[in-house]
Amino acid sequence: MADAFDSYDLAGIKLANRIVMAPMTRSRAYGAGNSPTELTATYYAQRASAGLIVTEGVQPCVVGQGYTNTPGLHSAEQVEAWRKVTDAVHAEGGVIFAQLMHSGRIGHPSLLPDGLIPVAPSSVKAAGQVHTHDGMQDLVEPKELTDEEIRATVADFAAAARNAIAAGFDGVEIHGANGYLVHQFLSDNVNRRTDAWGGSVDGRIRFAVEVATAIAAAIGAERTGIRLSPANPYNDITETSAEEVYPALVAALAPLGLAYLHLVEGDRELTRKLRAAWPGTFILNPATHPQPTGPDALALIEDGTTDLVSYGALFLANPDLPARLAAGGPFNTPDFAAAFGGDHRGYTDYPTLAA
Repeated sequence: MADAFDSYDLAGIKLANRIVMAPMTRSRAYGAGNSPTELTATYYAQRASAGLIVTEGVQPCVVGQGYTNTPGLHSAEQVEAWRKVTDAVHAEGGVIFAQLMHSGRIGHPSLLPDGLIPVAPSSVKAAGQVHTHDGMQDLVEPKELTDEEIRATVADFAAAARNAIAAGFDGVEIHGANGYLVHQFLSDNVNRRTDAWGGSVDGRIRFAVEVATAIAAAIGAERTGIRLSPANPYNDITETSAEEVYPALVAALAPLGLAYLHLVEGDRELTRKLRAAWPGTFILNPATHPQPTGPDALALIEDGTTDLVSYGALFLANPDLPARLAAGGPFNTPDFAAAFGGDHRGYTDYPTLAA
C-alpha cells in the first residue's frame, strides 16, 4: 500500500513525498517587467518540503496576463528573477514546476500594453469583473484568435517552457483548468468556432493537445504536466459534455508520455474514469468544498485513487505542511477573509495575501 510520505519517482525526478503544493495566484510580481522578487524566493523556499511545488500561474506572453502583478516567463529579466526562486527552492532540497497560465478572456485592456485586449477562442464576454490598478473593472469582449494567432500562442507556450528550464525549473505544468485559455477552448460557451479548433470534441481538445505536444517537444515530455478541471464553472465556463470531452482529451494526451495529469476534482466517478485511463502519474486536488483539503485526503493515496495529493490553502497557512501532516497536526487555519476576499469556493488560484 502506498503511503503519502514515501518518496516518489516522477519521470526520473525523485520527490521526497507524495504531497504537492497546488498553484495559488499571488499577484506579487513587483519586480521589473512583472518579475518575481526576493519575497517570492522566500515564500517558495519555505514550502520546499513539499514533494512537488507548482507555482502560481505564470503568463507565457504579454497578452496572457489577466491580473495585476502576476509574473511572466517571456523576457530575459523574468528568467533571471525566477532563477533566484528556483535556486532557493533547490537549496532546501525541493522540486518546483512553473505553471504556465494564459488567462485568455479573463483580464482587462488596462493590464496590457500597446492597445492589446484579452483574447479567446471566440468573441464571447465573460460575466464578472477583474481587479485592475484602477479597482474592479467589468470583463470585456475578447478578440477572437485567428488560426495564425492560435499557432503563435502555441509557440508562446513552448518558448515559455524553454525559458522555465533556463530559469532552473524542474518542469512546467500547463494550466488547462479554472476557466483560462486552454479551458476556454474545451468549453461549450466560449469556444463557438466551427473550424478545426472548435465544433467537434476533437476540435475543442485540439488546442490543449497542441500546446502539450509543443512543450513536450521543447523540453521533454517527462518535464511537462497538465492541470484540468472538468465541468468547473469558475470564470463563467459551461461544459455540458465533460463526460465526453475529458476522456477524449486524456486519450489524446496519453501517448505523449507527460510527467503527470493534475486533476481539480468535480465528480469522483469521472475522477476514477480518468485515473483508469491515464497511464502515468496522477495528481488529485480533491473536491472538499467548502473546506480546504485536509489530512483525510491522504487516504486517497493509500487506496489508490491517486498517486499524489495537492494542497492549496492549507499549504498557505502551514509552510511545513508535510511535517504537520505526518505528526497529525496541529494545523494553522487558513484565513479566507484575508486570503480570498471571503470567497474561496474551493479553488486554488485566487490571489493569496499572506506571506
